[in-house]
Amino acid sequence: MQTNQPRESTPATKTMNAEKLQEFLRGELSAVETYDLAMKGVEHVGIHHTLQEILASHAQRTTQLSEKLRQLGGAPTKSSGAWGTFAKVVQAGADLLGDRVAVSALEDGEDRGLKLYTESLETVDPTTRRFIETELLPQQQRTHELCRTLKSYMNAPS
Repeated sequence: MQTNQPRESTPATKTMNAEKLQEFLRGELSAVETYDLAMKGVEHVGIHHTLQEILASHAQRTTQLSEKLRQLGGAPTKSSGAWGTFAKVVQAGADLLGDRVAVSALEDGEDRGLKLYTESLETVDPTTRRFIETELLPQQQRTHELCRTLKSYMNAPS
């Protein structure tokens, strides 16, 4: 039975995996920058704590991804790139419009991260797939759920 999944140890597969991991890393760096920015505008202790927890999870993923890239012989990016700049502008605008809008913008970012990890499962080798399934995706699902819970809390009647 043939699959569309790449084989494990060809140079082309390693390059493709490294490119995908770099994309993940840029997204995680962007998330760290965005949550850091969002936390500066929040005074509510419970919300601040949840944002801090989500930020810590994204920061942990940047460490995991950097380590994995070094194992593949690559140099991890240190910049979130254009996406990070865009995310920070969106978050800054949302912060001006209030906590509800800011949390909605954060949830949109969590949605994009979840989609990126899920859609990448079929395009990487088995080792990278296991890394995504056992390390990255469960953490992303957790931060996505934390953000969704935060949004529900923000939208609950007072």
